[in-house]
Amino acid sequence: MTTPLSDRASAPLAGSRVLLVGASAGIGRALAVRLVAAGAELVVAARRGDELEKTVAEAAGGQAVCADVRDPADCERLAREAADRLGAIDFLISCVGAARLRPIAETGLEDWRWALETNAVGFHRVLCSSLPFLAPNALVTALSSEAVDQHRAALGAYATSKLALERILRAWQSEHPELRITRIRVGQTFPTNFGSEFDGEALGKAFEAWGNDGLLVDRYMSPDAVAGALVGLFSMAAAFPSVTVEELTVAPSAAAATFSQSAS
Repeated sequence: MTTPLSDRASAPLAGSRVLLVGASAGIGRALAVRLVAAGAELVVAARRGDELEKTVAEAAGGQAVCADVRDPADCERLAREAADRLGAIDFLISCVGAARLRPIAETGLEDWRWALETNAVGFHRVLCSSLPFLAPNALVTALSSEAVDQHRAALGAYATSKLALERILRAWQSEHPELRITRIRVGQTFPTNFGSEFDGEALGKAFEAWGNDGLLVDRYMSPDAVAGALVGLFSMAAAFPSVTVEELTVAPSAAAATFSQSAS
C-alpha cells in the first residue's frame, strides 16, 4: 500500500550521511549549507583546507577533510575518514569542477592531465575508495557541465574532461546496478570558483570568442539557487529509495531575469 504524502517524514534528509567533495566554494559550499540545514550529517572535502573551514563555519555544521582528488592516497584516506565519522555513506556527491583557458592548439599534455585528473579520474578514485563504505542503495552524484554539448573556445580540455566524467558514470551505472547513479549537468552559474585558474588576458579573448558565437548570457544562476534545486532532488531520493533520476540538467529559466528584477 502506498504511504500517503501527509504521513511521510517532513525532513527526508534528516540523518542522511553525506560525503560532499568539492565543497570549498561555489555550488559545493552552497550545497553544504543547505544540506546541514536539512539535517544531514556531512563530511565536506576539498583541496584548500582554509576555504573548507569557511564552508564548515558558514554551514554551522559538517566535518572537514582536506584532500586532493588527484592524489590516490588522499582519495583512500578521505573515504576511510568519511566512513569513520559517518558510519556509512548514503550520498556521495562530487561538485568538483576546475578549468584552465587554453586555445586547443596551445593545450599541452600537462593541461590535459590536470583537467582529466581533476574533473574525471579524481571522481572515479573517490568512488572506488568509497565503495566498501557505501550504504545499500546509496546515491552517487557528480556535477557535469553544459559545455559538454556547447563548445566554448579555450575550454576544450575542460569539456572533454566532463564528457569523460559522464562516461565514467555510465560505466559505474552499468556495472554496479546496486547503486543509484545521477549525472547532473549545470548551466552558467555565478559567482563560483570555476575560473580561479583563468588568466585575465586569456579570459578577455575567450569572452570575445564566446560573444561571436552567441554564447554570452544576460542571466546566471546563483550557487544557492542551484544548491536548492539539488537538495530537492536529494530529498526525493531519500524519500523514495526505489526511484533514480539518472540524468538531470539545471539551467537558468527564461523568467530568471524577471524574478531577479521583481525581487530587487
